[in-house]
Amino acid sequence: MTADAMPDEGELTAAGLRLDADGSVLTIWLARPGVRNAQTPAMWRALARIGAAVPPGVRVVVLRGEGASFSAGLDRAMFEPGAISGDPGLVSLAHGSDSELDDAIARYQEAFTWWRSPAFVSVAVVQGHAVGAGFQLALACDLRILADDAQLSMRETALGLVPDLGGTQPLVQAVGYGRALEICATGRWVSATEAAQVGLANIVVPVASLDATAADLVEALAAPAHGAVTALKGLLLAAGERSYGDQLAAERTTQAGLLRDLVRALE
Repeated sequence: MTADAMPDEGELTAAGLRLDADGSVLTIWLARPGVRNAQTPAMWRALARIGAAVPPGVRVVVLRGEGASFSAGLDRAMFEPGAISGDPGLVSLAHGSDSELDDAIARYQEAFTWWRSPAFVSVAVVQGHAVGAGFQLALACDLRILADDAQLSMRETALGLVPDLGGTQPLVQAVGYGRALEICATGRWVSATEAAQVGLANIVVPVASLDATAADLVEALAAPAHGAVTALKGLLLAAGERSYGDQLAAERTTQAGLLRDLVRALE
């Protein structure tokens, strides 16, 4: 790891995070189980720093939550002035200027925007509750494995707010506009079974099988030639923004480069 950029152990602990590095796999743990891994600005800053410092040899980044829940979302202490040391509460942010408020939200979003980098595949392993910011953090990842006890919910509208941590676009991409509107506007629970049916979950397994299933998927993702996987991810991420003809051209260009690399390695 790049120690000059990656948060050190003390900083991670203070932010409620833990890292496990195992060769080409980096596992990030939300480590505040006593408050169901509720998220804070300090956690978001640390996640953003981790994202900027993922070593080039990492092929898979796994996101997990300690304890019974993945993440209960925003720490409600953010609504109380001075409750979170070193960070302004939401009341203070609301009294700032438009540019100050915009800058603050943009900094928070940095914790959620790096998971789709073509450099690796990201996997969220979700058990229990994933609420609000927790749901959005799971949506930030490429793939999601859910335990059968998982319950997802966007609760922001119940507070008079909207999801603002990058979750709206991947939600619409996964389930379509109408269902995304209904899920967010009502704030209802989405069960693991429904998540699998509508495309929010790639795999749903019993809680007892979650660790083994995650390990099997990570092993499978790390096994193929890394250059091919990252090229594939880049193609798929951009597919929705291209015409069919442009996507065909991108496939040709990408394949030509990979084929030449393959032949050079064999000669």
